[in-house]
Amino acid sequence: MLLERRSMHSLTDRAGARAPGVEESWQGPDRSAGRTPAGVLVRAAWLAACLCAGIAFGAGVTPSPVAATELGPPAPTWFIVKSALGAAFVFDAADGEMRGTLSLTPWTPTVRRHAGRDELYAAETHYTRRYGGERTDVLRIYAHNTLSPTAEVVIPPKMTALHPHYLGLLSGGRYVTVFNMTPAQSVSVVDVENRRFVAEISTPGCATILPAGERGFLMLCGDGTLQWIGLDENGAEAVRVRTEPFFSVEEDPVFDHPVRTGDGWQLMTFEGSTREVVVRDGEIVLGESWSLLGKDDAGWRPGGDQPSAFHAGLDLLVTLMHEGGADTQDDAGPEAWVYHRAAKRRIGKIVFEQPASSLLVVDGGEPLLVASIGAGVQVFELRTGKRRHVVDTGGGGRLLAY
Repeated sequence: MLLERRSMHSLTDRAGARAPGVEESWQGPDRSAGRTPAGVLVRAAWLAACLCAGIAFGAGVTPSPVAATELGPPAPTWFIVKSALGAAFVFDAADGEMRGTLSLTPWTPTVRRHAGRDELYAAETHYTRRYGGERTDVLRIYAHNTLSPTAEVVIPPKMTALHPHYLGLLSGGRYVTVFNMTPAQSVSVVDVENRRFVAEISTPGCATILPAGERGFLMLCGDGTLQWIGLDENGAEAVRVRTEPFFSVEEDPVFDHPVRTGDGWQLMTFEGSTREVVVRDGEIVLGESWSLLGKDDAGWRPGGDQPSAFHAGLDLLVTLMHEGGADTQDDAGPEAWVYHRAAKRRIGKIVFEQPASSLLVVDGGEPLLVASIGAGVQVFELRTGKRRHVVDTGGGGRLLAY
């Protein structure tokens, strides 16, 4: 349409030029004094007739109901792409097709699914004037089969929407925790079985929510330690333990995007050291630290928005790597390095055509690596590195497990 307008403009804008047929099709009003142009009367009568006919026709039409499609059981290859503007799109890595859309707010960076209850949870912020006015924070509950909201629980208006680890579904599936920062740090506890807000727990100096242990969660703290808080059956704080400092925030910080393992969480530092942390019998257990870098890997380091992924069945850790110096921990990676975690050694590489910013592993019998690259997502076979799909997500976004 834009080309057509430009074409017409080019014909009529030049001196002495006009569009073909313009003068023949419309001669303009009759300027004889005291007379109404016959063409105007004809057009007015025709317009009135059409308007009356439309009203008469619409009065006898019964609107058809909008068809509703429900999702079946989710496949293990499903994943979510959360856009920056709000919506979250559900895709299947097996075929690259979209399965549905969650209508979320821009301040909702993640969702968590409760498989047993067929529900999804999203902590959301709403303003009466969209970006301003009175603020209300809620934990909104969505049905899996329709991806539509079914309930919500009002929580303190303190939620922070920094990254995916601000929301956690604890073991047992009854309690969901939401991270707050005002800038004082705290955690809101919601009972999703009874749809009620339970309590707010103060957590000064500590951030993120990493579900671990029985009804508990780990938090990374600014003094180089880890903290674990366990809840009682009623959702109140029952126990709090803390490690000794094991990393330096100044010299080699830990990424605030750990990846979940079979038993706990895999931590990684900016310079490429990694270790697992688990909670056993109410105690935090730190595994042995080892390096992602070999003797020929000088100058390489991990980075990206979501720099690592994990496959529990094969015990494989996948990490985005790039060449760079200090303070490049957010840089996308042109390569993904694959490690056998138990052996603590690299067993392969996947080289991308363009750098990737986020990784996710799904498994439907064949492990697949999902990578956020540019404005879309690409799916690779983890064993071979072969690219299987290029998925147009309409602008990219954060990768979340479904």
